[in-house]
Amino acid sequence: MAKIEQGNGRVSRDSEDKLRDNGNGSSHGSDPETNGSVPGEKEVDKYGFTGGAQQRCGESAVQIPTEVLRQREAKWLEMLNSWDKWMAKKHKKVKERCQKGVPPSLRGRAWLYLTGGKVRREQNQGKFQALDSQQGDPKWVDIIERDLHRQFPFHEMFAARGGHGQQDLLRVLKAYTLHRPEEGYCQAQAPIAAVLLMHMPAEDAFWVLVQICEKYLPGYYSTGLEAIQLDGEILYALLRRVSPTAHRHLKKHKMEPILYMTEWFMCAFSRTLPWASVLRVWDMFLCEGVKIIFRVGLVLLKSMLGSQDKLKTCQGLYETMELLRAVRPQYMQEGFLVHEIIELEVSEKDIEREHHAQLRRWKETHGDLHCKSPPRMHGAKAIMAAEPPSRQDLRQMPTIIVESSLASQTGGQRAEGAKENGKTKGEKSKTIPPPQETVNSYLPPGDPSPLVKPVAVQGSKESLGSAEHDTYL
Repeated sequence: MAKIEQGNGRVSRDSEDKLRDNGNGSSHGSDPETNGSVPGEKEVDKYGFTGGAQQRCGESAVQIPTEVLRQREAKWLEMLNSWDKWMAKKHKKVKERCQKGVPPSLRGRAWLYLTGGKVRREQNQGKFQALDSQQGDPKWVDIIERDLHRQFPFHEMFAARGGHGQQDLLRVLKAYTLHRPEEGYCQAQAPIAAVLLMHMPAEDAFWVLVQICEKYLPGYYSTGLEAIQLDGEILYALLRRVSPTAHRHLKKHKMEPILYMTEWFMCAFSRTLPWASVLRVWDMFLCEGVKIIFRVGLVLLKSMLGSQDKLKTCQGLYETMELLRAVRPQYMQEGFLVHEIIELEVSEKDIEREHHAQLRRWKETHGDLHCKSPPRMHGAKAIMAAEPPSRQDLRQMPTIIVESSLASQTGGQRAEGAKENGKTKGEKSKTIPPPQETVNSYLPPGDPSPLVKPVAVQGSKESLGSAEHDTYL
């Protein structure tokens, strides 16, 4: 396993160096040459990006018809108004809707509920404000401030030095160091918090960050990075079953998992994938748990190294490392990637079984773990079962009730909808080939659809500029 320097989990290998210096590779949204400011007026895409790789990847995003989007919003509002009942009795339907993608206008609220962040916030009223009012440990505050301009510098929210986005990011990360002083701050937490702030107010982002760090990825950001090393070995072991060819290649060149999967896992692929794919992965990850992160890693490794033809261009360690640092665009496109993630049969039981096996090997070679992390929760249902919330904790303020056209659908319309759903399920067994590789797969996108643009862009701007929890719906 890779050698780890003691001191809040800084890896002494290239992969964690990328987290420290913001990466000189192909990570989307990472550009060390930017100084955190975007000169002049630039076109803002529907995700809020004014340039960079994220904006150029717009062509790969799946376009959802406005009528379908409105229907999905109504369904999600219905679920959120009776969240405990849906999670208890219709969790499979919640999971299917997350796999289809959470409507952009409700993504922040959905993530808050899926992670249990809503319950933590209600049960700790005033906690964030109390932490926010404190000065914080100067050691951590100084490191955080130096990292602020590196987080998605081409996004309108974080483009300006000292702007509201960077200020909120500082508040959230500083509050976390005060909430978990024994853990402090790890640089890989910054992009996680930044993604959350793009979709919700600072207080909500703080509690979702807490849930991700404590429930979904426990130990990832602790001293020594022992948890990420263990998960690297789990990924490597699962790869043996998913793609023996890729596994033999990595074994042949003695490429340790932590060299290529550290940034993937610690940043939940937020610095790796095109933005449309990031959001779809996060929708599933926050619903189903860390198995989604493992599946993404396995899909990318299998796609890049899964056949002898693909291995012809990477005969050595260096070539393989370069290939994994710059994953080919066609393997990251939203439609292909989401389909492969859903189809890949890697379950919580597979991960837990391998976790116990790797833990035994770790103890034999390294002794006991230095950081005792809480048990990992595999998704929203497990979190809710472990800490059952009250109806008061889940109550929306104000409650939004939509007179949905779904309720007045005719029998023919319902039958047509059922037919569409049946088709979707039936098509799961089909293999979707990756899009053909082109010389430049990230061509500048054309004019966004007039039906989609007002919903996404205007909703985003309203959410960032308002303290009301419901204005970004």
